[in-house]
Order: sequence, then C-alpha cells, then structure tokens
Amino acid sequence: ILMAGVLGAQEPEFPLTEDSKPQAGVAKGTMVKSQYVAREGSVFPGTEREYQLYLPAGFDKTKPAAFMVFQDGVIYQAPVVFDNLIAKGDIPPLVGLFIKPGVVPAANENALPRFNRSFEYDSVTPLYSRFLIEEFLPAVEAEHGIRFSTNPNEAAISGNSSGGICAFMVAWHRPDRFRRVFTGVGTYVGIHGADQLPVWVRKFEPKPIRVFLQSGTGDNNLYCGDWWMANQMMERSLSWAGYDVNHAWG
Repeated sequence: ILMAGVLGAQEPEFPLTEDSKPQAGVAKGTMVKSQYVAREGSVFPGTEREYQLYLPAGFDKTKPAAFMVFQDGVIYQAPVVFDNLIAKGDIPPLVGLFIKPGVVPAANENALPRFNRSFEYDSVTPLYSRFLIEEFLPAVEAEHGIRFSTNPNEAAISGNSSGGICAFMVAWHRPDRFRRVFTGVGTYVGIHGADQLPVWVRKFEPKPIRVFLQSGTGDNNLYCGDWWMANQMMERSLSWAGYDVNHAWG
C-alpha cells in the first residue's frame, strides 16, 4: 500500500506546462457545439458527426481566419492552449475546429450504428481530404458565418493515433490547403495501407508541409504493426527527404 501511494504521487512523464493550464487575466475564446449530417452525394453519405468550434476572444467574422483542425473532437487541452498562446502573441487569433468521426445511425431497433472512424481516418486515399475541404469546411462556414483562410500556411491539422495519420494524409493530398501537421502516436501501420508511407515519403517529390511527430516506447505493438517503430521510420524518411520535421519521443 505504501509503495502504491509513493508511485501515485510521482509526477507524470509529460506533466502539463503552464500553457496548458487556465491563466488568470487571459481572455477566453467561445466554444460552439453543432452537428453535421451528410446528405446523399456526400463523400461519406449517411454519416452524422458532432463538432465544436473555438472562436478566439474578439473574433472578427469579416476577415478570413487562420485555423487548426483536430480529429476526434477536443483533445490536447487545445482551447486553453489557444487562449494562452493567442494572449502572448505566439500564434494568431485562430479558429479551432474539433471534428468527431462519422457514425451511421442504426437502421432499426435490432441493428447497431456503424462507426466510420477507421474507414475515414486510417485510409491513405484522398477521400477524407475531399470530405473535409470540399464538403465540411464550406458547410461550417455557411452555418456559422465565418471564412476560413485559403492560405495553406494559415491552416494546421492535428490528430492522435488514427486521427494522426488522417491529419498527415490530408496535408499529403492537399498541401494547397494545409501545410502544418501535428500527429500524436500516429497510426502509420498496416490497417489500410499506411505502412507504405515511409517509402512514399522517400519516393515522391517532397510536399511543402511541416510535420511534428510524437510517440514513445510504450506505444501499440499489434497484428498490423509497431507504432513506435513506424513513427521513427516516418521521422527518418521525412528527414531524409528534406522535410521540415520535428519530434518528441518518450
């Protein structure tokens, strides 16, 4: 019991920094919740998904906004981090868009809903980038009366695990719209072909994107691959190919 108490009192391996904690005197942005239902003709027809918008304090809807997209909804304490970094002038007053993966509702009481996460996120095809850029972003703009910047250097995309490989693939397929990528414990393994990516990075002309990778020795090691090794392979391939890449291993 004593040992359990000592272990429980230890600092976590990655303690939150001050930027991830609410700060006194810092103006807070507004969070807006909504839902998007994909109609006939959608890239992912029949899916429904929740999403949230972070609008920075004093947000001016008349100007195109720098923005950052997150897969799997609100993660990384992002709204708090945005408040603090915007207040310090470290980042522009950007809009945060936190999207959950699609769900196809159950057809009847004897059926179950179909969860679309792996189909949308783990694929190396351009389907999700088409959905996000050509369908979802315009729908959000229309509903909330805002404009997202079309300058790809003012657009970032992020995600954890399958959401991480999804974020990378959006920028890979559409660097004309997204050039800033953050992935945590990215699923660069053989679920739907992402184990090919370290080779693709070496063989294709470099894309004008910047990438940050995070993983660690305790990451998944499953039937479809080794996350820790796959993230290291991605970092080595990106570095070899001349990309602007950084990482944090734990």
